[in-house]
Amino acid sequence: MKVCIFGSGATGGYLGVELARAGAEVSLVARGAHLEAIRRNGLKLLIDGEERVAHAPATDDPKELGPQDYVIIGLKAHSIPGAVDKIAPLLGNDTAVVTASNGIPYWYFHDHGGPFRNTVLQTVDPDGKQWQVLKPERAIGCIVYPATEVVEPGVVKHVYGNKFPLGEPSGERTERVERLAALMTEAGLDAPVLDRIHDEIWLKLWGNLCFNPISALTHATLDVIASDPGTRAVAKAMMTEAQQIAEAFGVRFRVDIERRINGAGRVGAHKTSMLQDLERGRPMEIDALVAVIQEMGQLTGVATPTIDTVLALVRQRAKVAGLN
Repeated sequence: MKVCIFGSGATGGYLGVELARAGAEVSLVARGAHLEAIRRNGLKLLIDGEERVAHAPATDDPKELGPQDYVIIGLKAHSIPGAVDKIAPLLGNDTAVVTASNGIPYWYFHDHGGPFRNTVLQTVDPDGKQWQVLKPERAIGCIVYPATEVVEPGVVKHVYGNKFPLGEPSGERTERVERLAALMTEAGLDAPVLDRIHDEIWLKLWGNLCFNPISALTHATLDVIASDPGTRAVAKAMMTEAQQIAEAFGVRFRVDIERRINGAGRVGAHKTSMLQDLERGRPMEIDALVAVIQEMGQLTGVATPTIDTVLALVRQRAKVAGLN
Protein backbone atom coordinates (compact mmCIF):
# COMPACT_ATOMS: atom_id res chain seq x y z
CA MET A 1 0.00 0.00 0.00
CA LYS A 2 1.56 3.29 -1.13
CA VAL A 3 1.03 6.11 1.36
CA CYS A 4 2.45 9.59 0.92
CA ILE A 5 2.59 11.90 3.91
CA PHE A 6 2.33 15.39 2.45
CA GLY A 7 3.60 17.57 5.28
CA SER A 8 5.78 15.34 7.46
CA GLY A 9 5.94 17.61 10.48
CA ALA A 10 4.50 16.85 13.90
CA THR A 11 1.32 14.91 13.04
CA GLY A 12 2.53 13.76 9.63
CA GLY A 13 5.85 12.60 11.00
CA TYR A 14 4.17 10.57 13.73
CA LEU A 15 1.90 8.90 11.20
CA GLY A 16 4.72 8.35 8.72
CA VAL A 17 6.96 6.49 11.16
CA GLU A 18 4.18 4.33 12.57
CA LEU A 19 2.67 3.44 9.18
CA ALA A 20 6.11 2.54 7.81
CA ARG A 21 6.69 0.26 10.81
CA ALA A 22 3.35 -1.42 9.99
CA GLY A 23 4.59 -2.29 6.52
CA ALA A 24 3.15 0.46 4.34
CA GLU A 25 5.24 1.79 1.45
CA VAL A 26 5.56 5.27 2.93
CA SER A 27 7.01 8.35 1.25
CA LEU A 28 7.46 11.76 2.86
CA VAL A 29 7.08 15.28 1.53
CA ALA A 30 8.92 17.84 3.62
CA ARG A 31 11.16 20.85 3.13
CA GLY A 32 14.16 22.76 4.44
CA ALA A 33 16.27 21.57 7.33
CA HIS A 34 13.65 19.00 8.33
CA LEU A 35 13.88 17.36 4.90
CA GLU A 36 17.67 17.35 4.94
CA ALA A 37 17.75 15.72 8.37
CA ILE A 38 15.27 13.04 7.25
CA ARG A 39 17.42 12.30 4.22
CA ARG A 40 20.56 11.99 6.36
CA ASN A 41 19.26 10.11 9.38
CA GLY A 42 15.73 8.95 8.62
CA LEU A 43 12.61 10.34 10.29
CA LYS A 44 12.87 9.82 14.05
CA LEU A 45 9.94 9.48 16.44
CA LEU A 46 10.42 9.77 20.20
CA ILE A 47 7.61 7.79 21.82
CA ASP A 48 7.09 5.71 24.96
CA GLY A 49 10.70 6.15 26.02
CA GLU A 50 12.18 4.89 22.78
CA GLU A 51 13.36 6.21 19.42
CA ARG A 52 11.74 4.78 16.31
CA VAL A 53 13.17 5.54 12.89
CA ALA A 54 11.66 5.33 9.41
CA HIS A 55 13.99 5.36 6.43
CA ALA A 56 11.55 6.33 3.70
CA PRO A 57 11.90 8.25 0.42
CA ALA A 58 11.74 11.96 1.26
CA THR A 59 11.46 14.87 -1.13
CA ASP A 60 10.20 18.40 -1.64
CA ASP A 61 9.13 17.50 -5.21
CA PRO A 62 6.13 15.12 -5.19
CA LYS A 63 6.51 14.51 -8.93
CA GLU A 64 9.37 12.17 -7.97
CA LEU A 65 6.94 9.89 -6.12
CA GLY A 66 4.11 9.30 -8.60
CA PRO A 67 0.50 8.27 -7.87
CA GLN A 68 -0.30 6.90 -4.42
CA ASP A 69 -3.04 4.81 -2.85
CA TYR A 70 -3.45 7.34 -0.04
CA VAL A 71 -2.21 10.90 0.34
CA ILE A 72 -2.36 12.00 3.97
CA ILE A 73 -2.24 15.79 4.20
CA GLY A 74 -0.45 16.75 7.39
CA LEU A 75 -0.21 20.47 6.65
CA LYS A 76 -1.95 23.09 8.74
CA ALA A 77 -5.18 24.15 7.07
CA HIS A 78 -4.01 27.58 5.94
CA SER A 79 -1.10 26.00 4.03
CA ILE A 80 -3.18 23.55 2.00
CA PRO A 81 -4.57 25.91 -0.70
CA GLY A 82 -1.05 26.90 -1.73
CA ALA A 83 0.05 23.26 -1.91
CA VAL A 84 -2.70 21.91 -4.18
CA ASP A 85 -0.63 22.02 -7.36
CA LYS A 86 2.19 20.10 -5.66
CA ILE A 87 -0.23 17.46 -4.38
CA ALA A 88 -1.73 16.88 -7.85
CA PRO A 89 1.07 14.58 -9.21
CA LEU A 90 0.38 12.17 -6.34
CA LEU A 91 -3.19 11.57 -7.47
CA GLY A 92 -4.05 8.53 -9.58
CA ASN A 93 -7.50 7.36 -10.62
CA ASP A 94 -8.24 5.76 -7.24
CA THR A 95 -6.11 7.82 -4.85
CA ALA A 96 -7.80 8.76 -1.59
CA VAL A 97 -6.98 12.11 0.03
CA VAL A 98 -6.96 11.95 3.83
CA THR A 99 -7.36 15.35 5.50
CA ALA A 100 -5.53 15.23 8.85
CA SER A 101 -5.76 18.94 9.65
CA ASN A 102 -7.68 20.91 12.26
CA GLY A 103 -10.88 22.73 11.41
CA ILE A 104 -13.46 22.42 8.66
CA PRO A 105 -12.05 20.59 5.58
CA TYR A 106 -12.56 21.66 1.97
CA TRP A 107 -14.92 18.73 1.29
CA TYR A 108 -17.25 19.43 4.24
CA PHE A 109 -20.44 19.89 2.20
CA HIS A 110 -19.86 16.86 -0.05
CA ASP A 111 -22.78 14.48 0.60
CA HIS A 112 -23.81 16.63 3.57
CA GLY A 113 -25.66 19.76 4.59
CA GLY A 114 -29.10 19.45 3.02
CA PRO A 115 -29.72 22.65 1.04
CA PHE A 116 -26.05 23.59 1.49
CA ARG A 117 -24.81 20.41 -0.21
CA ASN A 118 -21.77 21.02 -2.48
CA THR A 119 -21.19 24.53 -1.10
CA VAL A 120 -17.55 25.62 -1.35
CA LEU A 121 -16.35 27.49 1.75
CA GLN A 122 -14.21 30.42 0.68
CA THR A 123 -12.48 30.80 4.04
CA VAL A 124 -10.88 27.35 3.79
CA ASP A 125 -10.92 26.82 0.01
CA PRO A 126 -10.46 30.17 -1.77
CA ASP A 127 -11.79 29.98 -5.34
CA GLY A 128 -12.61 26.29 -4.81
CA LYS A 129 -9.19 25.04 -5.91
CA GLN A 130 -9.09 22.12 -3.45
CA TRP A 131 -12.62 21.10 -4.51
CA GLN A 132 -11.63 21.22 -8.19
CA VAL A 133 -8.18 19.59 -8.03
CA LEU A 134 -8.20 17.30 -4.98
CA LYS A 135 -11.92 16.63 -5.53
CA PRO A 136 -14.36 15.94 -2.68
CA GLU A 137 -15.07 12.38 -3.82
CA ARG A 138 -11.45 11.43 -3.03
CA ALA A 139 -11.72 12.64 0.55
CA ILE A 140 -11.56 10.58 3.71
CA GLY A 141 -12.04 12.52 6.92
CA CYS A 142 -9.50 12.11 9.71
CA ILE A 143 -9.69 13.80 13.12
CA VAL A 144 -6.36 14.31 14.87
CA TYR A 145 -6.42 13.94 18.66
CA PRO A 146 -2.76 13.18 19.54
CA ALA A 147 -0.34 15.93 20.58
CA THR A 148 3.05 15.83 18.86
CA GLU A 149 5.79 18.33 18.09
CA VAL A 150 8.93 18.66 15.98
CA VAL A 151 11.68 19.10 18.58
CA GLU A 152 14.52 19.43 16.06
CA PRO A 153 14.89 18.88 12.32
CA GLY A 154 14.09 15.26 11.52
CA VAL A 155 12.85 14.46 15.03
CA VAL A 156 9.19 14.30 16.14
CA LYS A 157 8.19 13.87 19.78
CA HIS A 158 4.92 12.18 20.71
CA VAL A 159 3.34 13.88 23.75
CA TYR A 160 0.05 12.02 24.23
CA GLY A 161 -2.79 10.24 22.45
CA ASN A 162 -3.12 7.89 19.48
CA LYS A 163 -6.71 8.40 18.30
CA PHE A 164 -7.43 9.21 14.63
CA PRO A 165 -11.15 8.64 13.86
CA LEU A 166 -11.80 8.12 10.14
CA GLY A 167 -14.88 8.41 7.99
CA GLU A 168 -16.27 8.81 4.51
CA PRO A 169 -18.20 12.06 3.96
CA SER A 170 -21.18 9.92 2.90
CA GLY A 171 -21.00 7.78 6.03
CA GLU A 172 -20.46 4.59 4.00
CA ARG A 173 -18.02 1.90 5.14
CA THR A 174 -16.09 1.60 1.89
CA GLU A 175 -13.23 -0.78 1.17
CA ARG A 176 -10.76 2.11 1.02
CA VAL A 177 -11.60 3.47 4.46
CA GLU A 178 -11.63 -0.03 5.97
CA ARG A 179 -8.18 -0.75 4.47
CA LEU A 180 -6.79 2.49 5.86
CA ALA A 181 -8.28 1.81 9.30
CA ALA A 182 -6.77 -1.69 9.29
CA LEU A 183 -3.35 -0.31 8.41
CA MET A 184 -3.52 2.34 11.12
CA THR A 185 -4.69 -0.24 13.67
CA GLU A 186 -1.76 -2.47 12.69
CA ALA A 187 0.45 0.58 13.35
CA GLY A 188 -0.84 0.79 16.94
CA LEU A 189 -3.18 3.69 16.31
CA ASP A 190 -6.81 3.95 17.40
CA ALA A 191 -8.60 4.51 14.08
CA PRO A 192 -12.32 3.77 14.36
CA VAL A 193 -14.42 4.17 11.21
CA LEU A 194 -17.34 6.50 11.95
CA ASP A 195 -20.58 6.70 10.02
CA ARG A 196 -21.04 10.35 11.11
CA ILE A 197 -17.61 11.91 10.61
CA HIS A 198 -19.11 15.42 10.52
CA ASP A 199 -20.23 15.04 14.15
CA GLU A 200 -16.64 14.25 15.16
CA ILE A 201 -15.28 17.18 13.17
CA TRP A 202 -17.53 19.52 15.13
CA LEU A 203 -16.75 17.93 18.49
CA LYS A 204 -13.04 18.65 18.00
CA LEU A 205 -13.68 22.02 16.35
CA TRP A 206 -16.05 23.07 19.14
CA GLY A 207 -13.08 23.42 21.47
CA ASN A 208 -10.58 24.69 18.90
CA LEU A 209 -12.99 27.44 17.84
CA CYS A 210 -12.89 29.11 21.26
CA PHE A 211 -9.86 27.86 23.22
CA ASN A 212 -7.36 28.61 20.44
CA PRO A 213 -8.17 32.30 19.86
CA ILE A 214 -8.82 32.97 23.55
CA SER A 215 -5.41 31.53 24.39
CA ALA A 216 -3.73 33.58 21.66
CA LEU A 217 -5.35 36.72 23.04
CA THR A 218 -4.69 36.01 26.73
CA HIS A 219 -1.69 33.63 26.66
CA ALA A 220 -3.63 31.45 29.11
CA THR A 221 -3.44 27.65 29.10
CA LEU A 222 -6.47 25.38 28.80
CA ASP A 223 -6.92 24.85 32.54
CA VAL A 224 -7.01 28.60 33.15
CA ILE A 225 -9.42 29.35 30.28
CA ALA A 226 -11.82 26.61 31.46
CA SER A 227 -11.73 27.62 35.15
CA ASP A 228 -11.75 31.41 34.94
CA PRO A 229 -15.40 32.60 34.97
CA GLY A 230 -14.82 35.30 32.36
CA THR A 231 -12.99 33.26 29.72
CA ARG A 232 -15.21 30.25 30.38
CA ALA A 233 -18.27 32.42 29.64
CA VAL A 234 -16.74 33.65 26.37
CA ALA A 235 -15.96 30.06 25.34
CA LYS A 236 -19.48 28.95 26.21
CA ALA A 237 -21.05 31.78 24.17
CA MET A 238 -18.91 30.90 21.11
CA MET A 239 -19.78 27.22 21.43
CA THR A 240 -23.49 28.00 21.74
CA GLU A 241 -23.41 29.98 18.50
CA ALA A 242 -21.47 27.21 16.75
CA GLN A 243 -23.88 24.53 17.96
CA GLN A 244 -26.83 26.36 16.42
CA ILE A 245 -24.98 26.48 13.08
CA ALA A 246 -23.91 22.83 13.15
CA GLU A 247 -27.37 21.60 14.04
CA ALA A 248 -28.71 23.43 10.98
CA PHE A 249 -26.61 20.96 8.95
CA GLY A 250 -27.92 17.93 10.87
CA VAL A 251 -24.93 17.55 13.19
CA ARG A 252 -25.48 15.85 16.56
CA PHE A 253 -23.35 16.62 19.63
CA ARG A 254 -22.87 13.64 21.91
CA VAL A 255 -21.75 15.79 24.86
CA ASP A 256 -23.01 19.13 26.13
CA ILE A 257 -21.06 22.38 26.32
CA GLU A 258 -20.24 22.18 30.02
CA ARG A 259 -18.80 18.69 29.66
CA ARG A 260 -16.77 19.73 26.61
CA ILE A 261 -15.26 22.70 28.47
CA ASN A 262 -14.55 20.58 31.55
CA GLY A 263 -12.80 18.01 29.38
CA ALA A 264 -10.52 20.67 27.94
CA GLY A 265 -9.76 21.94 31.42
CA ARG A 266 -8.67 18.48 32.54
CA VAL A 267 -5.92 18.50 29.89
CA GLY A 268 -4.15 20.89 32.26
CA ALA A 269 -1.61 23.64 31.62
CA HIS A 270 -1.49 23.01 27.87
CA LYS A 271 -0.80 25.76 25.35
CA THR A 272 -3.09 25.54 22.33
CA SER A 273 -1.61 25.21 18.86
CA MET A 274 -2.61 28.79 18.05
CA LEU A 275 -0.76 30.13 21.08
CA GLN A 276 2.28 28.02 20.22
CA ASP A 277 2.24 29.38 16.67
CA LEU A 278 1.96 32.96 17.94
CA GLU A 279 4.91 32.49 20.30
CA ARG A 280 7.01 30.97 17.52
CA GLY A 281 6.15 33.65 14.98
CA ARG A 282 4.18 31.33 12.68
CA PRO A 283 0.82 31.97 10.95
CA MET A 284 -2.17 30.96 13.07
CA GLU A 285 -5.07 28.78 11.88
CA ILE A 286 -7.60 31.58 12.21
CA ASP A 287 -9.61 30.94 9.05
CA ALA A 288 -10.08 27.16 9.40
CA LEU A 289 -10.94 27.34 13.11
CA VAL A 290 -12.85 30.62 13.52
CA ALA A 291 -13.56 32.56 10.32
CA VAL A 292 -15.16 29.54 8.64
CA ILE A 293 -17.74 29.37 11.43
CA GLN A 294 -18.60 32.99 10.79
CA GLU A 295 -19.03 32.12 7.09
CA MET A 296 -21.25 29.15 7.99
CA GLY A 297 -23.30 31.39 10.26
CA GLN A 298 -23.91 33.74 7.36
CA LEU A 299 -25.02 30.77 5.22
CA THR A 300 -27.55 29.62 7.81
CA GLY A 301 -28.66 33.02 9.05
CA VAL A 302 -27.43 32.28 12.58
CA ALA A 303 -26.03 35.36 14.33
CA THR A 304 -22.49 34.97 15.71
CA PRO A 305 -21.80 38.11 17.78
CA THR A 306 -19.28 36.54 20.16
CA ILE A 307 -17.45 34.67 17.39
CA ASP A 308 -17.36 37.88 15.33
CA THR A 309 -15.82 39.82 18.22
CA VAL A 310 -13.18 37.23 19.06
CA LEU A 311 -12.36 36.79 15.36
CA ALA A 312 -11.78 40.53 14.95
CA LEU A 313 -9.54 40.59 18.01
CA VAL A 314 -7.42 37.57 17.07
CA ARG A 315 -7.02 38.84 13.49
CA GLN A 316 -5.75 42.12 14.90
CA ARG A 317 -3.43 40.17 17.22
CA ALA A 318 -1.99 38.37 14.19
CA LYS A 319 -1.62 41.64 12.29
CA VAL A 320 0.24 43.33 15.14
CA ALA A 321 2.53 40.29 15.39
CA GLY A 322 3.19 40.45 11.64
CA LEU A 323 1.70 36.99 11.07
CA ASN A 324 -1.11 37.69 8.60
